[in-house]
Amino acid sequence: MRQEEVWDAETAQRYDTPGTGMFAPEVLGPTVDRLAALAGAGRALEFAVGTGRVAVPLAERGVPVTGIELSVPMVEQLRTKADEATIPVVVGDMATATAPGDYTLVYLVYNTISNLLDQAEQVACFRNAARHLGPGGRFVIELWVPELRKLTPGERATVWRADPGYIGLDTYDVLRQQVVSHHFHFGESREARVFRSPHRYIWPAELDLMGQLAGFELEARYADWSGAEFTAESRSHVSVYRLPG
Repeated sequence: MRQEEVWDAETAQRYDTPGTGMFAPEVLGPTVDRLAALAGAGRALEFAVGTGRVAVPLAERGVPVTGIELSVPMVEQLRTKADEATIPVVVGDMATATAPGDYTLVYLVYNTISNLLDQAEQVACFRNAARHLGPGGRFVIELWVPELRKLTPGERATVWRADPGYIGLDTYDVLRQQVVSHHFHFGESREARVFRSPHRYIWPAELDLMGQLAGFELEARYADWSGAEFTAESRSHVSVYRLPG
């Protein structure tokens, strides 16, 4: 399953959930606050900008934002909210595509680095971030912690959410460090709508080594965007990498 097939026109149309889920104020508010503070007076580049969930409110805060995005349908959805002058977008792979200009901040949110399905691509993503930054520039990644502790011997799947009308589960291939996320949406009928996406999961220590290979130093790691302490029980993290200087 290629990423172009996952993030197609149907997915782009369904992606936005204004005011709820990823788009809820309590989720977006701390995210935008943290990124605006890290960008300072400089410009920000979002890898996998998508439909502009973060880029649009960040630009509204006065931070100049440029995006890189592989999916044309996702960019088309973004264009219903912001034009090219407001949020320029380069269509391409976040591991290799180049955006013009100088940036103080590159960011990659909501687990999206795991959409790159092998380690070499993920390392290339770090190096691409470094190419866009000057001395002292920062690369921020939001990523989930693999939940392998929930897998008992012989099991391959974990249910990570079960709500009325929705079930989310992940199936793991621990040999290849691959996971497929399955999202089941259902109502009163016997049929359900399924969305699946493949990922390569990354441990925090492995992520730090990728940063070192690209010349970054780990500046901070939090459990969430509000700055809560990252612990052994944290289910995700926000990691801030900085170039020396």
